[in-house]
Amino acid sequence: MATTPKIVGLNRKQVAWRIAQEIPEGSYVNLGIGSPEMVANYIPDDREIFFHSENGILGMGPAPEPGQEDGNLINAGKKPVTLLPGGSYFNHTDSFAMIRGGHIDICVLGAYQVAENGDLANWATLDTTKPPGVGGAMDLAIGAKKIYIMMDHLTKDGHPKLMRNCTYPHTGQGVVKTIFTDLAVIDVINKKFIVRELARGLSLEDLQSKTDAPLSLVNNWLTISPPELN
Repeated sequence: MATTPKIVGLNRKQVAWRIAQEIPEGSYVNLGIGSPEMVANYIPDDREIFFHSENGILGMGPAPEPGQEDGNLINAGKKPVTLLPGGSYFNHTDSFAMIRGGHIDICVLGAYQVAENGDLANWATLDTTKPPGVGGAMDLAIGAKKIYIMMDHLTKDGHPKLMRNCTYPHTGQGVVKTIFTDLAVIDVINKKFIVRELARGLSLEDLQSKTDAPLSLVNNWLTISPPELN
């Protein structure tokens, strides 16, 4: 009797690794506060990427080794970072001029919801007990040339986060290019969700049952094969 393959979803580090493989050589990249910050730890050694932080850093490297932290060198999320050779510090105003001037190639952000037309909601929910905080997300959503989203496919309560229409306040309209979840890699093309990679053991039908909006699968889809990262 045939057995159904076990679905193996990715953990946060593996999603960060998968995003890192997507970023091309020479890109200027901003990483949103939270899980997206981990992407810098998994850039291939032979690839030069220029990481930007809106508090005024260009040329960030991976997180420092324990005990090697510099209290004066932090990113926008107030976490310690390293600076690569040639990196620089500058005024907060200049940093946002880079963002608003269209000089950031890719921004990786978290999200509460993404709609099939690329609308992004990531700064507030309808829970009034939790204070919202947009930070620089609206500037980044509009100013970066491409927006990648790093998110869990479902909420903690098991509700879909990929929607026909966002029910939370918008951060940006039609801005999302690609979504990387613990279950799939999904592009937004012509206002539709197009799946190009699936977690091991997952079918399109499985994924559709966890998604509010319709999904389409490319013919040459791939299985996501991350390294073991715990």
